Amino acid sequence: MHEELRAALAGLLDGLPPKQAAQAVDRLITNYRGRTPTDAPVLRDRADVAAYAAYRMPATFEAVRAALTAFAARIPDWSPATHVDIGGGTGAATWATAATWEGHHSTVLDWAQPALDLGRELAEGILPDTRWQRGTIGEGLTVPAGTDLVTVSYVLGELRPEDRHAVVAAAATAQAVVLIEPGTPDGYLRIREARTQLIDAGLRIVAPCPHSDSCPIVPGEDWCHFAARVSRSSLHRQVKGGSLPYEDEKFSYVAATAFDATPAPARIVRKPQLRKGQVLLDLCTAHEALQRTTVTKRHGAQYREARDASWGDDWS
Repeated sequence: MHEELRAALAGLLDGLPPKQAAQAVDRLITNYRGRTPTDAPVLRDRADVAAYAAYRMPATFEAVRAALTAFAARIPDWSPATHVDIGGGTGAATWATAATWEGHHSTVLDWAQPALDLGRELAEGILPDTRWQRGTIGEGLTVPAGTDLVTVSYVLGELRPEDRHAVVAAAATAQAVVLIEPGTPDGYLRIREARTQLIDAGLRIVAPCPHSDSCPIVPGEDWCHFAARVSRSSLHRQVKGGSLPYEDEKFSYVAATAFDATPAPARIVRKPQLRKGQVLLDLCTAHEALQRTTVTKRHGAQYREARDASWGDDWS
């Protein structure tokens, strides 16, 4: 799916002046980081949508895929038959869902018709069992009864508080919910708020948290987030510069289910620190909240496992 998405995006900005693309990207980045909550679509026209798709879809795809992969690892015997992508725009989360599971039907729900149109165009012949549906994202939103999976990615920050609450309430009626926001302090706070709402609705937290108790992080002192590696596109180089061939997309997420599922005993919540003969792991655990564990050569196989571990991995 990664390479197929890249191929679908190739040449999308042909004919769009670089200055116009840069202006659209700057405005959209401000919006997706949650500084301008609104009750109207952020993507307004074809130029906006093209800039968003070319610049943001690869990063959104990798972040959502990372969250879904962590979630799927905890529910290996389950896969969705039906999937609703709320505020899905051009469908990055639907591509990520298709990269994680097969044989499901997806509905991309968004209020911006230009985004849906371009999403359908990009997915033609690749994601055939996908419906692109226009609708309001906010109060009055409902999810079809019996929906297996709902994804909501990079959307909550665009919404007013009452609409945000309505979206999470609608998502919570599905069998499984995965919410993703930018990995900023504000994005984490939105995920934290939604996490509480999901728990109050009777769902179990499966990832990244190893428990459904209160988050042990003190707001304002730290925030929970992870990173996904993203190859830089030609648009990145064109309008944002940068010498590296990649960037790390920071994201916060929560995954919850209405059915029995066992979270990891612990999760690595910071990049492991490699030292001579030892690895320092910052963990969120089920019983001891946040802690730092030192794994040394004396631990044998566990030490080798720690040296290969990545930020966001399960740990036991």
